[in-house]
Amino acid sequence: MTIREQLEQWEVEYLSPYAALSRDSKGRKAKEEQCDIRPVFQRDRDRILHCKAFRRLKQKTQVFLLPNGDHYRTRLTHTLEVSQNARTIAKALRLNEDLTEAIALGHDLGHTPFGHAGERALDEVNPFGFRHNIQSVRIVERLEKNGEGLNLTWEVVDGILNHKSSGHPHTLEGKIVRLSDKIAYLNHDIDDAIRGGILNEAEIPEEFHRILGDTTRKRLNTLIHDVVTNSRDKPEISMSEEVERAMKNLRTFMFERVYLNPVAKREEKKAIHMIQNLYRFYMENLDEIPREYQSMQGESGVNKEQMVCDYIAGMTDTYAVKKFEDYFVPKSWKI
Repeated sequence: MTIREQLEQWEVEYLSPYAALSRDSKGRKAKEEQCDIRPVFQRDRDRILHCKAFRRLKQKTQVFLLPNGDHYRTRLTHTLEVSQNARTIAKALRLNEDLTEAIALGHDLGHTPFGHAGERALDEVNPFGFRHNIQSVRIVERLEKNGEGLNLTWEVVDGILNHKSSGHPHTLEGKIVRLSDKIAYLNHDIDDAIRGGILNEAEIPEEFHRILGDTTRKRLNTLIHDVVTNSRDKPEISMSEEVERAMKNLRTFMFERVYLNPVAKREEKKAIHMIQNLYRFYMENLDEIPREYQSMQGESGVNKEQMVCDYIAGMTDTYAVKKFEDYFVPKSWKI
């Protein structure tokens, strides 16, 4: 019996009857030889962690565009916090921690530069629309490894695709990530907003302090414990009515005070203008797009709009600024 088979047997004996078992995975689109050490979901986790799109998250916006401070969250640190919250819940519920972590690490791979502002920019200018969760799937299935994709299991791809609020993951592990995403961004965005001077803890309504806590640590502790307590030994992931209502209302408060705050978002119009102008430029100058994208699209028959979105969505904040300057900002004359 290989180490992988021993680990698969451990899952059968220890994990919840509601857990997704590695040995029962629906598999990959392309069949491949099993690893002798790692079960399939652990292998997927490793593939995501080592891919280029994951590394680029370190220079992509979470909420604040190109912040000067060293301690603001980026899309990468957001992903890591989602992963940690999700793993804690999955472990407590005896669900599959490897599957949970793989979904969490891959859920935002398709995010554009400048966060949701970049996503809105591409969605507005591209006649076929743009959604970051769909782009995340496109990255793992088609764009990574020079067009080969990562060949992930069905369960991981399903969790990545359905991580948004409107999604319906088919595994409890996917449902944990969908909820952990909200738990993570609400709490770290409060922390960053306080750091940025556009919010202070005293301005958060007392109702939320009473139910959820008055610090990031207390809120995380309350939310995660509530999910575990209300989901234990059940075929669903849920929260108590009081805590869930408080979390939803806190999210509404954050939209009013932070996410739509004109001070926090004063640079967004520039970012949207930049992304949309890059899109129009590349649509008229396809030869400026790297050959790896052009050849990939030609082979798969994808239209040029998708090719342009693939390239722009893969850019970091700083690289998008650089390309905009290259194309639209005059340079000093040099001899």
